[in-house]
Amino acid sequence: MTTLDILEFGAIGDGITNDAAAVQAAIDACAASGGGRVLVPSGRVFVIGSIMLKSDVELHLERGAVLDGSPRAEDYTERFRVSALSSGQISDDSEQTYILIGARDAHNIAITGAGTVRGGGRHFIESDTGYIYRCPNTRPFTVFFIHCEDVTLRDATFTDAGLLCIRLTGVDRAVISGIRIDTDLKYPNVDGIDLDRCRQVRISDCEISSGDDAISLKTCEEFPEYGPTEDIVITNCTLQSTSSAIVVGVDAVSDIRNVVVSNCVIRSSHRGLSVNLGQEGDFENILFSDCIVETRHFAEDWWGHGEPIYVSAYPWHDRVGQIRNVRFRNILARSETGVYISASGADRIRGVVLENVRVELDRWSSWPGGEYDRRPFDSGTDLYPHRISGFHIDTATDVTLRGCEVVWGSRPEEFSHAVEAIDVDGLDIEGFRGIGAHPDDEAIRVHRR
Repeated sequence: MTTLDILEFGAIGDGITNDAAAVQAAIDACAASGGGRVLVPSGRVFVIGSIMLKSDVELHLERGAVLDGSPRAEDYTERFRVSALSSGQISDDSEQTYILIGARDAHNIAITGAGTVRGGGRHFIESDTGYIYRCPNTRPFTVFFIHCEDVTLRDATFTDAGLLCIRLTGVDRAVISGIRIDTDLKYPNVDGIDLDRCRQVRISDCEISSGDDAISLKTCEEFPEYGPTEDIVITNCTLQSTSSAIVVGVDAVSDIRNVVVSNCVIRSSHRGLSVNLGQEGDFENILFSDCIVETRHFAEDWWGHGEPIYVSAYPWHDRVGQIRNVRFRNILARSETGVYISASGADRIRGVVLENVRVELDRWSSWPGGEYDRRPFDSGTDLYPHRISGFHIDTATDVTLRGCEVVWGSRPEEFSHAVEAIDVDGLDIEGFRGIGAHPDDEAIRVHRR
């Protein structure tokens, strides 16, 4: 295999000089020779602006090597207008974002090695409110690949992201394995991994700590030509997020289907396992199994109120699709809020099964409770005051709880029933264990409005 060292193309690695031109020259030469490896050697910090991978090129970071995003806006020559910062909708006045490491229309590309990519996010913080940063929209994606095939991300560490850390759009066949993402937990819009209109992607053995969603599946408005997101496997990951640890949806105007999530540990997150439909896409055939989830309350700047499992279908703007065939099996959850399943109409959520799901409700944070969070929801009450049940199911069809359990730790007044079901058509509860939080609270309350 051809290996080209970026030092041979003029890279300095002094932590100050913009080495993007040298790195790009090595990538271009490697691609021109038929492909191979571009080596980022250990022991130096190489500041870069935008670089673009080419087909058949592996960017390999040796252990101790650092690629560091530039503090200078003019060094980000690759820019793109996305809906991620404009409420899921793209318009002519949507601002452009920067790209640190990008690729477009490429095949057989990779980022590997035990080195580190620093996204330069620290350079784009305007103020710190205490629980969330205020930042301009024009800040860099760390990795953004568009319409690529056969992508590999393996073993590297990604830190200091300024926007979505790793975004794959329109990618067919990708393996993301053994990487570490460690971003600032106060940084908004810094998802760990976003899969947008991707197919046949495997994420495994990763450790992700991110301000926004740790792993998010999307079908964004700006790329309709790339179709649905489907055939996704996520397994053996440890996750932490100030928002959702794993979320299917939110930015989704097309379908998402055939998703399997297993063997993950979620700690100290605002939401745990989330299926959140707010736009026109339909979601179906989604399986979550064998996960441990810990979720808690936090500042309202972040969506979520500590729901360990969240299935929601409310219109973000004017229309919303349908969620079908979602399964949660063998889930151990400790949380400050219970499971929440709710929709704007009974036909929006259909066919949800929760099997062997144990929820321990407790309070350990100082943030107020006693409400559910429906965000994003622009046409009604987004923060919904209501006493908290172990399982709260509101307006859905064909829901099964099999072998589930609710256990109370502390019992503040806001805690209520083990199960509350409102306007549910076709509710089946089998082998349930649990009591109400207080003597006047029924264990299971089923009623209509």
